[in-house]
Amino acid sequence: MVVGDISTGTEVLVIGAGPGGYVAAIRAAQNGLDTTLVEKDAYGGTCLNHGCIPSKAYITGANLAYDAGHAEEMGIHADPVVDMAGMREWKNGIVDQLTGGVEKLCKANGVNLVKGTATFKDDSSVRVAHGGEGQGSETITFEHCIVATGSRPMQIPGFDFADEHVLSSRDALALEYVPDRLVVVGAGYIGMELSTVFAKLDCEVTVVEMLDDVLPGYEDDVARVVKKRAESLGIDFHFGEGASEWREGNDGGIVVATETEDGEESTYAADEVLVAVGRRPVTDTLNLEKAGLEPNEKGFLETDEQARTDVDHIYAVGDVAGEPMLAHKGSKEGMVAAEVIAGEPAALDYQAIPAAVFTDPEIGTVGMTEGEAEEMGFDPIVGKFPFNASGRAMTTGHTDGFVRIVADEESGFVLGGQIVGPEASELVAEVALAIEMGATLEDLTATIHTHPTLAESVLEAAENALGQAIHTLNR
Repeated sequence: MVVGDISTGTEVLVIGAGPGGYVAAIRAAQNGLDTTLVEKDAYGGTCLNHGCIPSKAYITGANLAYDAGHAEEMGIHADPVVDMAGMREWKNGIVDQLTGGVEKLCKANGVNLVKGTATFKDDSSVRVAHGGEGQGSETITFEHCIVATGSRPMQIPGFDFADEHVLSSRDALALEYVPDRLVVVGAGYIGMELSTVFAKLDCEVTVVEMLDDVLPGYEDDVARVVKKRAESLGIDFHFGEGASEWREGNDGGIVVATETEDGEESTYAADEVLVAVGRRPVTDTLNLEKAGLEPNEKGFLETDEQARTDVDHIYAVGDVAGEPMLAHKGSKEGMVAAEVIAGEPAALDYQAIPAAVFTDPEIGTVGMTEGEAEEMGFDPIVGKFPFNASGRAMTTGHTDGFVRIVADEESGFVLGGQIVGPEASELVAEVALAIEMGATLEDLTATIHTHPTLAESVLEAAENALGQAIHTLNR
């Protein structure tokens, strides 16, 4: 028997329970608004279930196994055996705990949870189709709507994720085994993170990239540190090549074919091919035109500083709202949208959104580079401190990379920072706070940092910018 369509109403409807959506729903409910959250898959979205959290779990596991097996210099001799199925089970346990936590938090804050796929009927209602035979559907009317449908991996011609040997990042994070040979298409942050994971798990990794270097969008000297380390792990890079097709090989594996702009072809043997060329927003499932919305040429919903779309009472947050496609950016947008709906004077301020890449070593960046500061009319001064001069970094066995601080020479205000090295994803938070609060180089140098720590490197870089460095030569 099929349950008939029913109709309910809510003040705030949130579509999608990822980092932007569930945060928006909780904040709206905290502000006393009747809030309904619709999710078709799992609470926490791609980030928690198939992206950020699973990948960091595997990165931690791979790092632990690799470091234990390569610590002879410390007097440690070990030969770790990796049980990939066991690691996957551990990872899934973390995900399950966190998704369950999100659901409990939503319920505890009074959010109405609805499982299903939402599509707009008009600009004040959606139809939610419930999964499963006989589950029916319902219509939900709303006063305000927050679209937080996230993004999905991009496919390329000739490489269908439905094919047996073609993996998306989601597929790669669900593997119960380590392939002997893996071709990775794309040297962006996802491709580089996963390449490093599999290389450390004794997989033979080949990366093909259409551009001429790894990590486009990051400064050359930052990317160079990561690339050099990746090569030392045995990762084989081929730049200026686009993947054109794959086919079954003669040895039970596959062959991935590539082509340069000049038409030169190459082939690489593998057992699996991972396509990691980026992500695109999920807007094509919503019937946006019914709500009077139209995505831009890249598929994003354009928004203002309060996360509003062109339809005043409909908001968009997270990946669906455009670059940078970062979970923490989506969460902040979700908070702002909910607070604006509640009548609070909230707005987005993008001057300090940190970004991190969990490669080896990690990258953490925030604010302006030196070149960007010059383009904005500043006269920048730059301070730099190498991790090979850090006592704490030396005791961890990880000394690649550096901390760089960019500031305005006249005022001393911190404008940006680039960190590549151990725990960069954690260290960048201090620089982000400095930018957000309008701190100066003097503020950073006047802050006593614990010794011995990696965080001292931020202090040292600030002192270097002022020409007062103690533990490195002043520039």
